[in-house]
Amino acid sequence: MNNEFQIFFHNIEQTDALQQAVRKRIVKLERFCERIISGRVVLDSPHNHRHKGKVYSVGLEIHTPQKEVRVNQEQHDNHAHEDLYVAIRDAFNAAERQLKSVDKNHRNGGQQY
Repeated sequence: MNNEFQIFFHNIEQTDALQQAVRKRIVKLERFCERIISGRVVLDSPHNHRHKGKVYSVGLEIHTPQKEVRVNQEQHDNHAHEDLYVAIRDAFNAAERQLKSVDKNHRNGGQQY
C-alpha cells in the first residue's frame, strides 16, 4: 500500500540524508503494520538556552483504521538526543511498539481494553 507521510522540519535544515533516514524508518514500520493510512513526522530543534548543545525532538502521528498512534520524543534531559538520528530511531521504535500492539489486537479480534 502506498501511504502518504508528510515530513516537517522545524529549526532544522532539510537534507536528503535526513529525508532518507526517515523514509527508511517509514518503510520498516509498514512491514509491521500494513494498515497504515497516513502519517506525519515532525523533526524539531527547540531553542534551549539552559542546555549546552541541541537536544532534538521527533514527533510522529500515524493513522490506521483502528487507532491513531502518536509519539512525541521531547526528552530535554536525554543527551543521546543531541544526535538527531538517535532521536529519529527512538521515536520510530516507540511507534513500532505501538503499531505491533494495534496489529496484535486486530488479529485477536479487535478487543481493546
